[in-house]
Amino acid sequence: MDRMRLGVSLLLVGAVAASLAAQSCTSGKVEATTATAVDPVVRGRYLATIMSCNDCHTPGYFYGAPDTTRRLSGSDIGWVGPWGVVHARNLTPDSATGIGSWTKEQIVMALRSGNTPDGSQLAPIMPWMNYSSILDEGDAMAIASYLKSLPPITHKNLDRQPPGQKPTGATVAFPPPPAWDAQHMAPPAQAAK
Repeated sequence: MDRMRLGVSLLLVGAVAASLAAQSCTSGKVEATTATAVDPVVRGRYLATIMSCNDCHTPGYFYGAPDTTRRLSGSDIGWVGPWGVVHARNLTPDSATGIGSWTKEQIVMALRSGNTPDGSQLAPIMPWMNYSSILDEGDAMAIASYLKSLPPITHKNLDRQPPGQKPTGATVAFPPPPAWDAQHMAPPAQAAK
């Protein structure tokens, strides 16, 4: 009799364990399906946030008061370095001053290659090199979808200034690189050409 009770108990424990395992597998499948069905605009906003796009491209961010009504419309703070002076551009879909004329595919190309539709290279301060190796096509397209969903804001940034010109406006300057960091850089006279 005790053996029979033990056998029945083991069968019940096994059935409960199998049921829990099956439920766990089903729950995992539902979660995975839900994760792949995320709205690309929502995913893009998440990625743009954790990739710190807002930090440079949203006015007021560096002063502790980001203007979220002008999210990603560019900043007038200039970044000064061996590249000259650059400003964080307007990433809203404004056709005149933002990236409104860019297709989603062109935005993805810029994120992954650093090349804009007109063939120019993104500013060296823009960390596209970090993103190019980790962003898969789906995530890059989600960012493009998010940028295209923003309200268009008209804001023309100051143009790039080549090295050697006196910067105008508010700037953040990088000192000349120390020897350790400059091992693979052209000498300053060549970099200015």
